[in-house]
Amino acid sequence: MSSSCELCANPGGVVLWQGADYRIVRVVDAHYAGFYRVIWNAHVREMSDLAADRQWPLLRAVLAVEQAVRRHYAPDKINLASFGNVVPHLHWHIIARWQDDRHFPEPVWGSVQRPAAPRRADVSDAAMLATLRELLPEMEEEGA
Repeated sequence: MSSSCELCANPGGVVLWQGADYRIVRVVDAHYAGFYRVIWNAHVREMSDLAADRQWPLLRAVLAVEQAVRRHYAPDKINLASFGNVVPHLHWHIIARWQDDRHFPEPVWGSVQRPAAPRRADVSDAAMLATLRELLPEMEEEGA
């Protein structure tokens, strides 16, 4: 843990689930429904800092969140990103994208392409969590 690290000091979003190794959070963003993160709990910088047997469970979680977002939001595209340039703490962004969203085809951190986009309905945290538990049975074993 690093006291100066934003993701060590804060959850990084609305926590849907937290296990021993990682947590899954919903990012609150008025322009982007379907924006989630999978955040490694321990302070590490890169995927390659993890032992090989820890990398796969993290990637499985990222892919499960992607599947859940696709199922519930039906976006045109999913963006997966792991930068850590600003916050050097291992985390993945899973972002639902639509061709008429504010930034498309740019990344959500890029230049705005249009002033507004249709508001997408939010999916309840309970519905997302139920789907994630279906896709990642190990979540049940670790508890909520």
